[in-house]
Amino acid sequence: MTINVLPPALIMILGGLLVPLFKGRSRQAWLLLLPVVSFINLLQITDGSHWVFPFLSDQIVLARIDKLSLIFCYIFHLVAFLAALFALHVKDTVQNVAGTVYAGAAIGAVCAGDMFTLFVFWELLTISATFLILARRTERALGAGFRYFMVHVAGGLCLLAGIIMQVQQTGSAAFDLIGLGTTASWLIFIGIGVNCAWPMLHPWLSDAYPEATITGTVFLSAFTTKTAVYALARAFPGTEELIFIGAAMAAFPIFYAVIENDLRRVLAYSLINQVGFMVVGIGIGTALSINGAIAHAFNDVLFKGLLFMSMGAVMYRTGKINATDLGGLYKSMPWSCAFCIVGAASISAFPLFSGFVSKSMVMEAAAHGDLRWVWFILLFASAGVFHHAGIKIPFFAFFSHDSGLRCKEAPPHMLLAMGASALLCILIGTFPQYLYNLLPYATDYQPYTVSHVLAQTQLLFFSALAFTLLLLAGIYPPEIRSINLDADWFYRKGGRLVFRFCQSTFDGLNAWANRIFAQQLPSALSRFFADPGGNIQNYGLRLWAEATGHPDHEGRHAQIISRRNRHSAYPVGIGVLLAVLLLALVSLLLYLR
Repeated sequence: MTINVLPPALIMILGGLLVPLFKGRSRQAWLLLLPVVSFINLLQITDGSHWVFPFLSDQIVLARIDKLSLIFCYIFHLVAFLAALFALHVKDTVQNVAGTVYAGAAIGAVCAGDMFTLFVFWELLTISATFLILARRTERALGAGFRYFMVHVAGGLCLLAGIIMQVQQTGSAAFDLIGLGTTASWLIFIGIGVNCAWPMLHPWLSDAYPEATITGTVFLSAFTTKTAVYALARAFPGTEELIFIGAAMAAFPIFYAVIENDLRRVLAYSLINQVGFMVVGIGIGTALSINGAIAHAFNDVLFKGLLFMSMGAVMYRTGKINATDLGGLYKSMPWSCAFCIVGAASISAFPLFSGFVSKSMVMEAAAHGDLRWVWFILLFASAGVFHHAGIKIPFFAFFSHDSGLRCKEAPPHMLLAMGASALLCILIGTFPQYLYNLLPYATDYQPYTVSHVLAQTQLLFFSALAFTLLLLAGIYPPEIRSINLDADWFYRKGGRLVFRFCQSTFDGLNAWANRIFAQQLPSALSRFFADPGGNIQNYGLRLWAEATGHPDHEGRHAQIISRRNRHSAYPVGIGVLLAVLLLALVSLLLYLR
């Protein structure tokens, strides 16, 4: 490492904060230059731990470079450049800054050598991603952005609590293999799971991503969940619970995606489905399965980004994204249609496309041992993803019925970003050995065997046939304008109930405190201190009259007290008596000491 090298995340984050200083073409050049310069800087950093500083009784490690962190750094830099190219028309400073800082935070997180550094970048991911959602500036985006922020802050606090307990118990903050077994490890596990969109923790993704800006969704699809996948691969490889979690993730989103009308929400559910494959691979824990999970994460960033780009281009030109409003756009946007089909073929794992060479590694690992049931679930999920992402997305957006929409093709910079992504999907699918050489473990896996190619081709063929028959028979779920309930219904409704309970409880408490301490007590004190001596004497006189049974004496003595008060003439003996009693009390206390 030379003296001119900077920490991996620094160039993107600081460069993003400097974006407001640039305008017009200079800003565009700056946004494209940042990931390039950051990548060149990364290539100068050697394997090992760098920028190590003492912290409390342990160390802060800003960069830990090995094959696992490097492959994520490579794809994060690549997609940061492609997303910046796709968003070249965006003049909104908020989006420009947030997208660049977001990419830098992801790079910093996967390079973090200790858990405190990881947490800092983890929270920076949350903050910058929230701005990409809010930047759309609609009422729905505002609500989704607020919910996104609250969910991820809760997950971050869970992660932080686990980190503190882990450091206290082990004496080390190093971010390495943790495994389950202690309360601290479970808290870290769940904190990572929030960002990974585990079942019942997932609705933030399908809620927020479709409400983000057109270009912001491309950034969002790449970083948060993949950073969580990296964290699981680093800290919890071979954790059996991940097999069950990943299998559920791969299966349940299919049912939502099939009935969803918003095509960006379809892709959001598809994103959860694909992360499920990665989580299963990490849970199995063999060299083949972890390689498959990491390779699939690498490929998913590209083909899922490509699909979000193509839908973003459609939305940019037509202002619509619901399947019921689209169709027939292949006439107006032929290049966007072609690139979308490449992305659909890649996510569906067609031979010669990128998904085929990575998804098959996970399924091959699941086919061994006692995990046949996992293999069947993943097989079902593979058929399902072809239905909702491989067919539904391009079919309803570009074909299906003719919506009558006639628009321009996507701008050249969008086409260039989509074209580069599509080309990479094909090259990786055709020459997978270049990707395999980057994986954490050495592998001689061969995806293009006759049996595997035939099996996958048959699966895709019969899935396409089933889609066609169901569509012609009218059984396939129709695209209708509707709102589909997800698990977020519970915390949305529950949150409203908690808010109403707290509102009624604390508003009542506030009203009581206001009445007592802001109105009645000051009024009573004001009346008392208007004539404190007379009030004390009258109170004592009232008690004496009630005790002796001579209420007639109260009125006569009250007149005397009132006359003395008006002339400020009090009997000196009362003051002397009080002084003597006070001195006697003080003397007694001193004597008892």
